[in-house]
Amino acid sequence: MSADSSVSSPAHSQLGTRPLAEEQADVLVGLIGAGIQRSLSPVMHETEAAHHGLRLHYRLIDIDQEPLNTQTLPRLLKTARDQGFRGLNITFPFKQAVLPLLDRLSDEARAIGAVNTVLFENGHSIGHNTDAPGWGRAFQAALPHANLSRVTLLGAGGAGAAVAHAVLALGAQHLLIHDREPGRAVALADAVCKRFGLARATAEADLALAVGVCNGLIHATPTGMDKLPGMPLPAGLLRPEMWVADVVYVPLETALLKAAHAAGCVTVDGGGMAVWQAVGAFELFTRKAPNAARMETHFRACVARRQSG
Repeated sequence: MSADSSVSSPAHSQLGTRPLAEEQADVLVGLIGAGIQRSLSPVMHETEAAHHGLRLHYRLIDIDQEPLNTQTLPRLLKTARDQGFRGLNITFPFKQAVLPLLDRLSDEARAIGAVNTVLFENGHSIGHNTDAPGWGRAFQAALPHANLSRVTLLGAGGAGAAVAHAVLALGAQHLLIHDREPGRAVALADAVCKRFGLARATAEADLALAVGVCNGLIHATPTGMDKLPGMPLPAGLLRPEMWVADVVYVPLETALLKAAHAAGCVTVDGGGMAVWQAVGAFELFTRKAPNAARMETHFRACVARRQSG
C-alpha cells in the first residue's frame, strides 16, 4: 500500500481514536465517499449482522464533511487498517482512485478497473468489486426477459465500469458507452471488448444517437443524486419501447425514472443494486452468508419510512 505513513487529524476525527474493543463491535467497517450522509449502508449491514449474532458498527466517512478532501484518501485507508477496521466500502468519487493504493485486487476488480469494497486481511488491503455481480443479480430479478440486443450506458466511471461488465456478462449483444469525457468511454469500451470479445462495445460521443438506437438505457453517473439533482439527458430522448435502469438510489425515484415512467418506459431503480452489492460486501466483511431477501425487505422499508417522514 502506498499511503502516506503519517496520519492526519481529519482522518482521526472521522474514524475515531478509540480501540476496537471500546466500540463494542465484533466487526468494524465503513464507507468512504462524497455526500453519503443519507446512505442506507449502515442500517443494512448493522441490522443483518444482528440476525447473525454479530455486533457490527458501520461508519460513514464523508469527504464533504470538512475538513476532509480527496487528498486524504491514502491516510483514511491507513488509519482504518491501523485501527482495526475489517474493511471499507468505497463509493463516488473513489472507486477508481483507490486502485493504486491497495496491495492486491480480486480478479473481478482487476478486470473491471474499479473497487467498491476493500478488505483488510493479514496486514494487507485487498480490493473487490461487488457492484458488478450486484447489478447483474438485481437486474435479472427485475427484468428477467429484457431485450439486451442493444444497450446504451451513460457513464464510464467506477459504477459504469462495473455495470458494463455485468450487462455484457448477462448477454448484451452490443453496448454503446457515452461519457462526458469521451476518452473514458473509449477506454471502457476497449477494456470490455478485451474481456468479452471484439465489437461487443463501442464508445459513442453523440448522446442522442446512442439513446436513439438502443433497446435499453442504463444510467451510471452521479446525476440525480440528492446532492447532484437533475437529468442526465433530455427527457425527449426517451421512448416507450425502451427499458431504463438507474444505479442511483438516493432518491430511489430519480428525475430520470420519473421522466421514463411518464414516457411509458419499463424502469429499474437503483435499490436492487444497492442491496445486492451490500450482500456481497457483507459476506466479505463477516464471512457469513446474508439473507438477501431479508436485506432487501428491510432496505425497502427504510426507504418507505424516509419518504413518508
